[in-house]
Order: sequence, then structure tokens, then C-alpha cells
Amino acid sequence: MSTLAAVRGFPPAVRLLLVNQLGVNTGFYLLIPYLATHLTDDLGLSAALVGLVLGLRNLSQQGLFLIGGSAADRLGARGVIIAGCGLRTLGFALFALGDALPVLIAASVLSGLAGALFNPAVRTYVAQEAGEHKAEAFALFNVFATAGALLGPLLGGLLLFGGFRAAALTAAGVFALLTLAQAAALPARAVPRPAGSVLGDWREVAGNRRFAAFALAMVGMYGMESQLYLLLPHAARHATGWAGAVGLLFAAGTLANLLFQLRLTRRLCARGGGRGRWIAAGLAVSALGFLPPMYAAGAAGEHPARLLPVLAGALLLHLGLMTAQPFVLELVPAFGRAELTGTSYGLFYAVSGVAAAGAGTGVGWAMDTAADGGPAWLPYACCTTLGLASAAAVTMLHRRRSLPNAPYPQPSPSGAR
Repeated sequence: MSTLAAVRGFPPAVRLLLVNQLGVNTGFYLLIPYLATHLTDDLGLSAALVGLVLGLRNLSQQGLFLIGGSAADRLGARGVIIAGCGLRTLGFALFALGDALPVLIAASVLSGLAGALFNPAVRTYVAQEAGEHKAEAFALFNVFATAGALLGPLLGGLLLFGGFRAAALTAAGVFALLTLAQAAALPARAVPRPAGSVLGDWREVAGNRRFAAFALAMVGMYGMESQLYLLLPHAARHATGWAGAVGLLFAAGTLANLLFQLRLTRRLCARGGGRGRWIAAGLAVSALGFLPPMYAAGAAGEHPARLLPVLAGALLLHLGLMTAQPFVLELVPAFGRAELTGTSYGLFYAVSGVAAAGAGTGVGWAMDTAADGGPAWLPYACCTTLGLASAAAVTMLHRRRSLPNAPYPQPSPSGAR
């Protein structure tokens, strides 16, 4: 069954949000990969100030996921999605129109806050609309997000011939169109009257021991995923001496996702066996993805053929993520009340952000140690250990029946629901 047919099987609101995610990632990656170069080369900011501007965007997004999730629960996911897209429009427009540091900081904070709002809200809306087909919906969500992540840098690279301002205004225009589309076409859902306070909601979700254990067990997935932007690009450049090798890694991962994500998720749903089983298997596969580049790390010299083990490792990492992620996103809201779906996603992504930052720091230290004469395999061994530990933790939760386990849906041949 084609991806297009699968998309048509979902309600119009889910289809709109899939297209929305394509647009969100296109607009985001159209601008953000080139922002540091603009701040350094065009505006002449120091590395410390560049780090401040970029760091504030990450902090305002990851630190406020819980706020965005609670807003989706209490105000309705639709309004929070629209507000997030509107704030991202304003933030990216400020990047285009202002060069002063206070303006850049405001643009960075607004852009991060926008992500903190619409990321948990979109997932909340999809989880509520997709019914028993959540895993398949989130598989399609990953496909559309990946396509946007591929289109964005390509479009941004072309627009940069006209200058950074043209790229930034185009990105702002993409988010402005998304804002209007959500306001015009995304149906509003009834929002139950809140029974308690926001702090009470946070305590309820954080105090759910099964959910807390699951969130902590999953830190390995996001820690390993973050290495797609740190360790593996470093390995590709080190192996070949060619900066363009990094692009091949991303292209291969994107192609694998587009071709196999939906098929893989459907095949695993058909086999059954419990979500925890497939999440743990995906984590283990991702962890093993660091072994091929570990083997090549100690080799002397640069040669194009040395890219092959790095490429094999990146594909294994992507395969593991494609296996685990749809089931992870399906399980997050299943631990508690449906009225706290957004809060659950918000807390889960806050923990994931901390995990990714911690893994980046630890792997960075291991990379520095290796560069200073330490063992070349050290950073890869750290990632493999982290992934296998997470896989073992999820396996333990699965065997103890600590994970929600709804029956698997059986999609019809036509894709209709």
C-alpha cells in the first residue's frame, strides 16, 4: 500500500497535521542550519555570542515543553498549534529584519518557545484523532518530518544565493502560511473542564512511576539520535577528509526513512508481541549501529572507502529509530488520563531534551579524549553502552508488564478506516 493511500485513510485533521509537519520541518531546516554561519560571517559575532543565541533557542524550547503540553490539555491543542506557528513566524521574521543582539536574542527565544508550544500540541492532536492506529499515524508523521528535513536545507541553500534575509523571510512565510492553514481548516476539539491545577497535573504525570520509569529508560534513544549531528558527521569527515561526506549520511538516512518507515511499522504491528518488545529491539539495533564506525575509527589515513562502515552504522541507527519511535510516541499518552495527553508529551520531551544534552556533553568529552591520544573507540563504545542499557531497561519494563499494551490494529487492504 502506498504512503499516499495510507494518508487518505486517516481523518482530515490528521492529514492536515502531516502536511503541517512537512511544512514545519521545511521552514525550520531552511533557516536554522545556516544561522550560525550568518551570525559569525555576516554579522561578525564572537563564538560566545553565537553560542548564546543558539543556546537560548534550545533552552527556551526544551525547557518549556511542559508548558506547551499543559496548554494543549487546558486550552485545546488546535489553539496552541496556531499560536506556536504564529510565534515561529515572528521569530524567523526578526532574524531577517534585525541585526542587533537584543533582536537576535528575542528572535531566538520566540523561535524556541514556538517549538515548545506546537511540538507537544501536534502530537496530542494526532494521538487523539488517530484512535487505535496511533503507531501508523506517528510512522507517517516521521515520514513527513523527514521529507521536510530534506527539502529545507536544499531550498535554503538555493535561497542563500539571494542572501540570508531572503532565506529567513521565506522561512517566516512558510510558517505564516501554516498558521493561516491551521486557523482555517483544523477542526476545534472540545476541551474538558480542568479538574485541578496545572501543578496538580504535573505532579500526577511525574508521579506516575510506570511513566517515569519509561521516560528514563528512553533516554538512550534520544542520546543516540543526537549523535546523527555530532559523532557520526565527525566520523564521516575523519574517515574521508571530505566535508560532503556528511551530506551522504543524511541523504541515506532520509531515503531509508521515506522508503521503509511505514512498511516497517505495519509489519511489526502485524506480528504483535507487545510494543515494549519492538522498542527494545529498535534500541538494540541503534546501539549496534555504532560498532561499524568504531571498527573504522582506529584506521590510519583517509579514503572514500572508509565511509562505508560509517554509512552502515548510520543506517543501522536509523533502522533502530524507525523501529522504536512510532511505538514510543503511541505509548506516551497511554500511561495516564487522556485529559493529560499534552502534559505527558511535554514532560517526556523535556526529559528527552535533557538526555540529548547530557549525551552530547558525554560523547563530546569522549571525542576530546580520543583526539588527545585516548582510545579512538571510546565515544562509540559510550553510545553502544547507552543504547544497550536503554534496551535492557525497556525489556525489563516489558517483562514486568509495566507498559500499556493495547491490541494491535489490523489495517484493511484499502487503507480505509
